[in-house]
Amino acid sequence: MNIEELNAEFAVPDQLEFIKGKGGLPFIAIDNGAACALISIYGGQVLGYQPAGTTEEVIFLSQKAHYEEGKAIKGGIPICWPWFGADPEGKGPAHGFARNRMWKVIQTESSNEGVTKVILGFSNSTATQKIWPHTFELTLEISVGQSLGLVLTTRNTGNQAFTITQALHTYFSVDEINQVKIAGLDGVNYLDKVDNFKQKQQTGEVAIAGEVDRIYTEAPPLLVIDDAARPRRIQIESSGNNTAVVWNPWAKITASMVDLEDDAYQHFVCVETANAADDAIEIAAGESHRLTANYRVVD
Repeated sequence: MNIEELNAEFAVPDQLEFIKGKGGLPFIAIDNGAACALISIYGGQVLGYQPAGTTEEVIFLSQKAHYEEGKAIKGGIPICWPWFGADPEGKGPAHGFARNRMWKVIQTESSNEGVTKVILGFSNSTATQKIWPHTFELTLEISVGQSLGLVLTTRNTGNQAFTITQALHTYFSVDEINQVKIAGLDGVNYLDKVDNFKQKQQTGEVAIAGEVDRIYTEAPPLLVIDDAARPRRIQIESSGNNTAVVWNPWAKITASMVDLEDDAYQHFVCVETANAADDAIEIAAGESHRLTANYRVVD
């Protein structure tokens, strides 16, 4: 469907419209009085979210991001699916193929509580089955209001079980990374990918003063990013997961990425709601799994 057709069927007057985004990709722009948001139908990816009454974006988006089919958009909330990290079979791209494909709009609606909802869908095709030989229906429900909610549902439409790992790879915008602390992970074990996947234990809040790439196991359902330089706190509530990922590539890796500004590492931290490492999810034929996250700026 083109932009005109999408607006004719799914626009919500004075709240939601479809626009031609960068690279000609179809975007959804939301401004409902409670918040503003920007969503790319390509990748099923939230690109921006800003609650009313605030002056700063919650979500980081690279100014050098690619906007073309076959490439991931750097920043926002990429959907890592049906695997997190490298493809176990070595056939597909890192973090899966869902973030590199066009999704479709299933439904839009507004509520009396000032929330605008978008449901996007993505399902198997001949191209996906060459990489991952399973049939599925993937839906992403995005709720935009005083908080930003995401529900990623995987349904197995085949006749055999399959196993997935996945993540909502959220890039959070921060003012200065050296003034950021992440609370809620004290005492939690993690796999340190920077140190050959050694298992370690978090002591106190997470502070970032160099490259960080950690998979926290048995993560709690509530984490808080303290962005002291702004100042503000971002509350992350999740369900359907046992793991959380914290990532910042720091200066050297950032400089090697063509779709990130050299100083970008100072202005974002990824805190990802995930099923990763041993937290793999087996989904039986005809069954489904829900991964949820809710983001809220709190006093």
